Amino acid sequence: MSDPHSPVTANPWAALRQFTDARIALGRSGVSLPTNAHLAFQLAHAQARDAVHRGLDGPALAEQLSAAWPGLPGALFQLHSAAADRNQYLQRPDLGRRLDLASRELLAPASAPQPGALDDRGFDVAFVLADGLSALAIEQNAAPFLAALHRRMAGEGWTVAPLCVVRQARVAVGDEIGQALGAKAVVVLIGERPGLSSPDSMGLYLTWMPRVGLTDASRNCISNVRPAGLVVDEAAYKLHYLLTQSRQRQLSGVDLKDETATAATTLNAGHGNFLLK
Repeated sequence: MSDPHSPVTANPWAALRQFTDARIALGRSGVSLPTNAHLAFQLAHAQARDAVHRGLDGPALAEQLSAAWPGLPGALFQLHSAAADRNQYLQRPDLGRRLDLASRELLAPASAPQPGALDDRGFDVAFVLADGLSALAIEQNAAPFLAALHRRMAGEGWTVAPLCVVRQARVAVGDEIGQALGAKAVVVLIGERPGLSSPDSMGLYLTWMPRVGLTDASRNCISNVRPAGLVVDEAAYKLHYLLTQSRQRQLSGVDLKDETATAATTLNAGHGNFLLK
């Protein structure tokens, strides 16, 4: 019930706000938004802008990753795209899809002799962590997600390439890295474009037989991985299924469908849909 002395006229849908981060049922003051709603919008906009321009803390992330997936081979590779800085990265997406010369030389000793052929690829999967459009998303979600995925993959005989962290990176940079490392599959963990309620959203992109020049049709995407979206246990469940199917069927992208049971059935049994109650 609204306060008769308040200048804000309440919205009858206000009770539904507990189920979503969307800006619904904000009420009004005259013909305008209430002050609190207006300030909250400005804060969310500022957080989204900050997420885009925030730099990735590579050393701190490396420590988290070592604890999340113990026993990985080799050292963690700190790489950089061909975009020299953040401004160029935002203006030239093409440069974010390729490594710079120093990063290519750093990966050269780990390259497979003939990385174009399946039999010559020594690793089953490579994981690439890219800042993308939200370094915050990687810093907050990558390590917990990889820890959850490691628990599912343990004991299944996966050979995993050294982890790679890439600054100023787009999704397609994983194709070059996966090919250079000699990995049959590559998974790119990347910060997604921030929304006005999701500055910390991480995306996962799986590609079978990565190589330079592939299009998005060759990738499977799992989006919105974050505590307020697709939680890490659910995301790990979905990616583990896709990885397993990709290895068995030797494909990915539009040819590989996510046929996992719904997360509500598998991981949240007993939690019904509030709209049906």
